[in-house]
Formats: sequence, structure tokens, C-alpha cells
Amino acid sequence: MAGVSAITPFATVSGANGTSSVSAQQDSAKVSLKKALVFGMIRDKVSLTDKFKIAREAGFDGIELNSPTDFPLSDILQAKKSAGLELPSVINKDHWSKPLSDPDQQIRQQCIDSVIKSMHEVKELGGDTVLVVPGVVNEKVSYEQAYITSQSAIRELIPYAEKTGVQIALENVWNNFILSPVEAKRFIDEINHPLVGWYFDIGNVLRYGWPEHWIHTLKSRIMRLHIKEFSRENMNSKGLREGFKVELLEGDNNWPVVMKAVRDIGHTGGWLTAEVPGGDLMHLKKIAARMDKIISFL
Repeated sequence: MAGVSAITPFATVSGANGTSSVSAQQDSAKVSLKKALVFGMIRDKVSLTDKFKIAREAGFDGIELNSPTDFPLSDILQAKKSAGLELPSVINKDHWSKPLSDPDQQIRQQCIDSVIKSMHEVKELGGDTVLVVPGVVNEKVSYEQAYITSQSAIRELIPYAEKTGVQIALENVWNNFILSPVEAKRFIDEINHPLVGWYFDIGNVLRYGWPEHWIHTLKSRIMRLHIKEFSRENMNSKGLREGFKVELLEGDNNWPVVMKAVRDIGHTGGWLTAEVPGGDLMHLKKIAARMDKIISFL
């Protein structure tokens, strides 16, 4: 993979997905982001179609479902049509309980099979991306073992990605794994396939870094963006996960700087998806309005 030129800051950089990303000095191209939310944020106890309509009324353009889904695909497609929403991506729901880094080949295969099913589902739903956690490091699985095993499992998924045309977007999460942007870049470049990249979660890295640094390093390796907020003060004074208990625009993300980084790399993923505590229609409208403010910094 080509890196940023050390000689001229105006060089075009080829990313892991085979597209060209633009340097900070070439940010004339307009970056456009639609708003989506994860399905579980819609808390009203109503029908699937009504949930979709609530998301649309709140100001969202798309929904991100867990997959393999518990709903018949025909019902989802009908709800999508009725609400006028898009379903650009899904979150695989088995990558934590049956991680791609598990030492047991049978467990890894269960995750591989689940991701394959997610690929087929998202394609039928009109989307093109499956979010996958690349692996989990714990007391039983070493960092090096997880690195090697998860890359091998992801490579097994590539033929199915090629067959469906669906992207495998790896998310940076609190899995004790892939803890720096340099390593995240290397991980993708070693796999070296245009349908494998990152689903970059802006809030997840504030525990140990700055999202704008990750964005500038990963460039076109970023396929999609998750948005959430984080407060280091809450983390330090109340507990680690308390850091997430803060509204968008009220935490430690420097949104003008973060969105400038998104603009600098000429991000083409097209979506900004909220993954924050949900609620009723009024609460979702507030989240959408704050996302509009953040997108305005592009």
C-alpha cells in the first residue's frame, strides 16, 4: 500500500480499498453525510414499520439493523418502503460471543457463517456494508494470537465479499485489540483487499487517543463512521463506561477538528450513524439536530 509522500504533501494516496483519498491540501471535494441510527435506539414499543417511520420523522435517512436479523426480510423491506428510509449497513450480532479471533476453529466458523449471512441480508436490504468486530483479546487469547487468527478468518470471508459486493468494515471497539491508528492501518494493509476496511467509531478512541489522528492515518481505509460522544472527566471521576454518558456536543470530541479531518481525507462513505442511548421521538429529534450541527462543520 502506498503511504503519504514524504516529499510532497499534495500527493494522492491510494488506500486499502483501492480508491484515492485526498490530502488536507486538496480538500476541495465536498464530503456529504446522511444521518442514520442503530435500530435499538428507537425505544417506542410499536410495530416495525412504525419504528421506521419514527426514525424518518425524527430526521434520519437510514437505519442500521443487527444481523442476522430476527425479522423476516420481507417485513423489513416493507417497513423500509413505507418509511422512505435506507438500510445502508448492518451490525453482525455474533462477533462478540463467537469472535473471529477465538482459538477454537469451530467457534470461528460459526462467526464466519454468521457474517456471510449478514452479507446476504444487507445486500437484499439494499445496503453494502457489514460491521464486524475483528477480534477480542483476553486472558485466554493473546494479542499476537488474536492478530494472526482474526486476519486469517477475515481472509476466509473475502470470497463471499467478492461474490456479494458487500464491504467488511471492521469496528474499533473496547476489545483490547488494535489500539493505535498506525496498527489499524497496518492491519488492513496486510489483508490488502478493497472490500475490507474500517468502520471507524469516533467516540470509542477518546479513551486512549484522538479521533482526528485516526482519521488522518486511516484515510480511505475508513468505509463508514459511527458517532458517539465521550467525557474523559466522567471516565476518571465516575468509572470507565460512564464516559459515554454525555450528550453529543457536550463531551471531549472537538467536532470542528474531527469533521475537518473527515473532509481532509475526502471521505466517501456517505453515512454518519449514531450509536448512542436512544429514546422516544422527541429524544431522537434532539440527537438528529445535534448530528446536523456536527455535519455542518464539514
